[in-house]
Amino acid sequence: MQILIKPGPLQGELNAIPAKADAHRQLICAALSHTPTFISPAPVGNDIEATKNCLRQLGATIIEQNKGLLLKPQGLASDSLLLNCQESGATLRFLLPICAGLGKTATFCGNKRLATRPLKELISVLQEHGIVFEQSVALPFRIRGRLLGGKYCLPGHISSQYISGLLFALPMADQDSEIHLLSPLQAPGYVQMTLKTLACFGIKITQKEGNYSIPGRQKYHSPGKILLEGDWSNAAVFLAAGALAKTVCIKGLSTNSYQPDSAILPLLKAFGANVTQQNDLISVSRNKLYGQEIDIAATADLAPVLAVLGALAQGRTVLNNAARLRYKESDRFSSIYALLTSLGAIVRKNQDSLLIEGQNILQGGMIQNFADHRLVMAAALAACACRKEVTIDGAMAVKKSYPAFFEDYCSLGGNITCMESIAP
Repeated sequence: MQILIKPGPLQGELNAIPAKADAHRQLICAALSHTPTFISPAPVGNDIEATKNCLRQLGATIIEQNKGLLLKPQGLASDSLLLNCQESGATLRFLLPICAGLGKTATFCGNKRLATRPLKELISVLQEHGIVFEQSVALPFRIRGRLLGGKYCLPGHISSQYISGLLFALPMADQDSEIHLLSPLQAPGYVQMTLKTLACFGIKITQKEGNYSIPGRQKYHSPGKILLEGDWSNAAVFLAAGALAKTVCIKGLSTNSYQPDSAILPLLKAFGANVTQQNDLISVSRNKLYGQEIDIAATADLAPVLAVLGALAQGRTVLNNAARLRYKESDRFSSIYALLTSLGAIVRKNQDSLLIEGQNILQGGMIQNFADHRLVMAAALAACACRKEVTIDGAMAVKKSYPAFFEDYCSLGGNITCMESIAP
């Protein structure tokens, strides 16, 4: 779908949607338990639907109930499984070791760029510990065998999801295990989220100096009810909109969250925005913004939002350690560059950084279909501070994580017209 956004400020208050990262973890642990779990509010987005559908293949029953989800683990399916992870890297990297830990024969497949996203290091350690990849180690592939415990050595800088997937699976092994990181985690907050969720479900893991000690033969025990965190990654777009124009408030965000993208709050303050907090209500309002030099290694999903802020801040903004953006839903390194230049921003790129020269206003224009939810949201954010309309092709990419994004955008005063898509 193609949409046209007229320039103008956003203002008002929204409730944060449930955190996608939290929902993946809670749903998986609930499915591995032996009693039902009620999870609320009901999580949304295509990535969550991918995880839910895969868990149903594993035998779980998931029922919408009282604005939440009741998950009943009805006994794990014994037949050969077909798990379609769609475009969700978390679904694939979490459920691949879990199916291996359960001893399931399973075929994994996915859509679009999922097959190009890093996986080989995870595949390698699974092969070293009893898992056979039949025919191919590239999607689609089929696995068989039962995951063995022992020592797992793999890098931490490529994807924290490798570590989380193994942390879900190895407590079910017959032997004790240890995960040893060969390089530091770039996004340690996501692994801390995993450990917190596992502890909530009764799983014991000891963490020390880049190693994780995992006793085998553990059982998952449901706490009965789970309240999901608010999503900092998606809220960041609207909080940044407050920094560009009028006051925007988001309710339901915890500043004690392990979500790495909660870093948007100190980053907005560093840019110069007015930021206030009262309990779980975060308010951001306009002030003069100044360019910043930011290491985005741990907060890659914030890069499009930070790039737009930099394009509208006084002076230069530099996003460092940006090379890993190339392996997201799009080549996000190149996509951010293309997005900004399409809107009239002054931006350069080198091997690992984006250098953005700020200006008072952007021109507007046509945004190509990147098939990337974060780029679509960033383009909508930029429209708040453009001279002319912004046209976005492939706007429904937001369904990956935030299906109601444009409804919420309009509720804050955004002016959007839907047009016929020109996407193939």
